[in-house]
Amino acid sequence: MKIAYISTYPPRECGLATFNQNLVNALSLNSSYDAQNSFVAALNESDNLDEHAYPKEVKFVIRQQNQQDYLEAADFINNSDIETCIIEHEFGIYGGNSGVFLLSFINRLKKPFITILHTVLKEPNFMQQTIIKEIALKSSKIVVMSKKAVLFLTSIYQIPQSSIKLIEHGVPDLEPILNNEVAKSELFRNRKVLFTFGLISRNKGLETMIKALPSIVAQHPDVLYVILGNTHPGVVKHNGEEYRDSLKALAKELGVENNISFVNKFVSEEELHQYLTACYIYVTPYLNEAQITSGTLSYAIGAGAAVVSTPYWHAQELLADNRGKLFDFKNDEQLANVVNELLNDQNKHQQHKSNAYQYGLNLRWPAIGNVYMNVLEEALFAGQKPLRVVPPIIDVEGMPALNLSHISLLTDDTGIIQHARFGIPNLKEGYCIDDNARALIMALMAFEQYKNQKALKLIPVYLSFIQYMQREDGNFRNFLSFNRNYLDEVGSEDSFGRTIWSLGYLINVAPNNSYREFGRELFSHSVSHFKSLKYLRGQANTIIGVAYYLKTHHGDELLINEINTLANTLKQAYNINKDGEWHWFEDILTYDNAILPLALLHHYEATGNTESYKIAMESIEFLNNFSFENGYLNPVGNDGWMKKHGKNPIYDQQAIETMAMVLLYAKTYEITKDEKYLNLMQVSYEWFLGKNSLHIPLYDFETHGCADGLQFNSVNRNQGAESTLAYFISHLAVLKAAEAEYATLSSPLVENEKVEK
Repeated sequence: MKIAYISTYPPRECGLATFNQNLVNALSLNSSYDAQNSFVAALNESDNLDEHAYPKEVKFVIRQQNQQDYLEAADFINNSDIETCIIEHEFGIYGGNSGVFLLSFINRLKKPFITILHTVLKEPNFMQQTIIKEIALKSSKIVVMSKKAVLFLTSIYQIPQSSIKLIEHGVPDLEPILNNEVAKSELFRNRKVLFTFGLISRNKGLETMIKALPSIVAQHPDVLYVILGNTHPGVVKHNGEEYRDSLKALAKELGVENNISFVNKFVSEEELHQYLTACYIYVTPYLNEAQITSGTLSYAIGAGAAVVSTPYWHAQELLADNRGKLFDFKNDEQLANVVNELLNDQNKHQQHKSNAYQYGLNLRWPAIGNVYMNVLEEALFAGQKPLRVVPPIIDVEGMPALNLSHISLLTDDTGIIQHARFGIPNLKEGYCIDDNARALIMALMAFEQYKNQKALKLIPVYLSFIQYMQREDGNFRNFLSFNRNYLDEVGSEDSFGRTIWSLGYLINVAPNNSYREFGRELFSHSVSHFKSLKYLRGQANTIIGVAYYLKTHHGDELLINEINTLANTLKQAYNINKDGEWHWFEDILTYDNAILPLALLHHYEATGNTESYKIAMESIEFLNNFSFENGYLNPVGNDGWMKKHGKNPIYDQQAIETMAMVLLYAKTYEITKDEKYLNLMQVSYEWFLGKNSLHIPLYDFETHGCADGLQFNSVNRNQGAESTLAYFISHLAVLKAAEAEYATLSSPLVENEKVEK
């Protein structure tokens, strides 16, 4: 069998990398495995393809944050002789929000595959749950390593039990050696060693063990607590060795600095096995129950160690039937008592070791590999329906190439100029925060999706402008003259909301931590003004910004309360103004209308609030009823606007109105997967290209700017920042949706359903 593995891989120092290598080695022992034609697609944490000296079995490297790499990896596998694939899943190793880039890969992949979930969350956010459901839908089988994970998948994610396979975490196929170099080392000699290993971070709860040491040492002065492992790379990056240093300081404060030793290195499995067989007790003092799988604990059981642990989910299962001892979270007194009990009672200590060793025999990699091979054979021979080509809704080939030359022309070292006379910047009009916020969103989209280097260079310009316009109280000015003088003291609520949107989006997709931290500082400074917003569009734009913020900081209770309060205001306005056939938030439709239901969809996505979803969908259908005639978009015109139970005045039509429609339908399709909205998004976007009531393109193929509006008999030939940015944000949103549609078309199930229809 020819197999492709998608995961991290050594020499990257990562638990999944080690697991993946062990799985490759275990499957290679099977007689039906084709080692020569199997390969690994390895996940790289950076864009440097030479970051790791991968072994020859790695045939493709996926840069974590480069979405195009996922599509190319799928194509590489599709065009190979590979018969089936194994995907290792952990949210943190894949790019995009909650690792969403993986979905691009699996939707494009044409080979059957199984997915191994190393994490199953009890309280997933909307994106996390959606991703796991999508993975389960496309996988031939979902593999988990604990009974609790099976329970969560069936009860929380509504995944059928028939789609799930429980295979426990494999352990090295090693026996204790007589000449154990670790046991003979000066560190271990004549000491009773308590042992913990793994990447060090605060959630490991190592301070609990250190606090327990004084009571243990009082009875057993020869005890030594050995902590083996480097500090987690993410911790080092942000906080250096602060946590490790604090542990050393705590040990000194408690007078047990001579009873603790740090071994700062990443060891081979053979050496680790020597540590585990040489130690007296293995300890995992983790701080909370939310760990569905622990490779370190599995290794300890496999080595036949006497284990003491907090009762996190995996520990409860592995240490059942007297295979170890449990103590309560953060309870150092109870931990000291348990350790002293095992140190004092040789029979009990030996019984735990024997029980663990016997259980661990069933977890050794050769046996686990055979189980995986059986699952892969089922996936391979389950049978696939023939593929049929379905024409895409989005015509990518008919779209202009992405060209930011006009955006660059409008942008100087201060920010983006508001207006242009035809295609020439009008310096007299200066700048506004509205346009610089939109420009920041556009540049982030361009870099996030396509790594556009011109966009990357523009990001700090727009971000710096926003910082310059923020007042000391956290609010924002809007207008700035060309000579950099403030023209107002406080901007409009619309401009405030659009700025919050841009900062929230930055925090979610920033190309580096410096931009993200800078954006969060500006964002946080403005939160106090959320409650004072009075107008719906300012509130709606703010909701979208907060929703993006929560994609990165989903547990922020303050911002969850803020977004709920803002959304409640929109829903109250809708319920007050809804009347018969009038399903809208006001008694008139004015500008940027689609932003209102879009904000509620973002609220639903961030919180799961079904009332927001219901109102959004009702108001979207209301918009649909009058926005399209003869197959093209007619956004609400600004000549008197559209009054309650009145008619759409049609002209003048503004680019920002069309952009809002494109973003609305893109988000609706993303949530519902209903192709109706994909079609409406495409039709809305084509308004820019000439499929409008005048059949005249607003996008200028020569200057790469966009006309400022569609009038009853012509277009407004000025090409300011607002309209040009509206076009490019729409363009990028459509391209992103096209990628999602293409991925969906690659699914055999979806393709056959379409053919039948």
